[in-house]
Amino acid sequence: MRRGIAASALVVALAVSMAACGSSGSSSDGKADGPVTLTYWDTSNATNEAPNYQELVKKFEAANPNVKVDFVNVPFDQAQNKLQTAMGAKGAPDVFRSEVGWTAAFAKAGYLEPLDGTPAAADSAKFQPSLIQQASYQGKLYGVPLVTDTLGLLYNKEIFAKAGITAAPTTWDELKTVAATVKDKAGVDGFWLKAADGYYAMPFLFGEGTDTVDAKGKKITVAGPEAVKGIETYKSLFTAPGTAKADVTTDAYAHMMDAFNSGKVAAIVQGPWEITNIYKGSAFADKANLGIAPVPGGSAGKGGAPTGGHNISVYAGADAAHKAAAEKFAAFMTSAESQAFIVQKNSTLPTRDDAFTPEVKADPGIAGFQSVLSSAKPRPELPEYSSLFASLGTNLGKVVQGTSTQDGLNTVATDYAKLLPGFTK
Repeated sequence: MRRGIAASALVVALAVSMAACGSSGSSSDGKADGPVTLTYWDTSNATNEAPNYQELVKKFEAANPNVKVDFVNVPFDQAQNKLQTAMGAKGAPDVFRSEVGWTAAFAKAGYLEPLDGTPAAADSAKFQPSLIQQASYQGKLYGVPLVTDTLGLLYNKEIFAKAGITAAPTTWDELKTVAATVKDKAGVDGFWLKAADGYYAMPFLFGEGTDTVDAKGKKITVAGPEAVKGIETYKSLFTAPGTAKADVTTDAYAHMMDAFNSGKVAAIVQGPWEITNIYKGSAFADKANLGIAPVPGGSAGKGGAPTGGHNISVYAGADAAHKAAAEKFAAFMTSAESQAFIVQKNSTLPTRDDAFTPEVKADPGIAGFQSVLSSAKPRPELPEYSSLFASLGTNLGKVVQGTSTQDGLNTVATDYAKLLPGFTK
């Protein structure tokens, strides 16, 4: 579940002791000494998701009797730092579930094994090309896409119908009109946007044809005129008629979801990780009441939302036997059959088209997000990209409380210059 992006900067130099590994059952020559035991770090939700991944692991062990898997669930908000520490010293897992924003940074540090030409990458042509792109660094593949996500406009069809709205808005201006109409005719707020979160603000930059940075041109663009225009639109959605005011409290996310799930707000911008919880809400006892559409576009006639998700990666410091077993494990966990299993259990999105089976698409939430994925924007090949969300979110919180948009984004740009030496403003 994404409630923000881990923002700590990753180290970029490989420690001398990297070759030390927490694997067991191997000899010094890299050959297996009896059955190989893999250490696998899983970063999924321990209560709702991890048990289903554990079930998959048991299936893998049954199909591969000479490989045992030590399944370790690591809380997502701690995993980035723990992986960084372990891979730079001792005790690193042989294989792990990595948020897509970490892959380039870990690869740059030398922590990840290139997977091109290995069993892990045998089906790479079957994955969505944009997901393979963001699992790569400097032309090499360092992760196999396990699950993906993006943001969509989620709406209550019953409330829209009550207000006489027959189609989802396609621009932010249309959304403002919808919100005002819903408030007037249905008596509830028409739209609620998560405030002070850089990830949820990205569609407003994309809608004006820009991003926080131009990675290829090595330029910081977050304070440019296009970005300012996008964030002005973002800011207006907290004060327009029929929209919910900015909630910058620590419980803001829960407040938004409670309001949507109970029918007190008609539309939100959200990702597929909340589908299971939305279905538990009183407003969505009938799953068909949940509408899913692409995030509205901006004045530049462009749209799209960031691509998130997780890859399976292999530790470069493992010995040959453990790398071989880890590559086989990565292939199994990301197979069409395994992904279809996880999708139906966890309501996440698969990363390959052949995993969208009829059974998977029977879930209207999953089917709805499949149509949204085509407009999602892959992350640039920039190891520091995930670290950029922290300053953006902090300063957006100030912007929605009165700081001028230009001043707030100028501060973000200054912070970025410290993270990205060699980039110009």
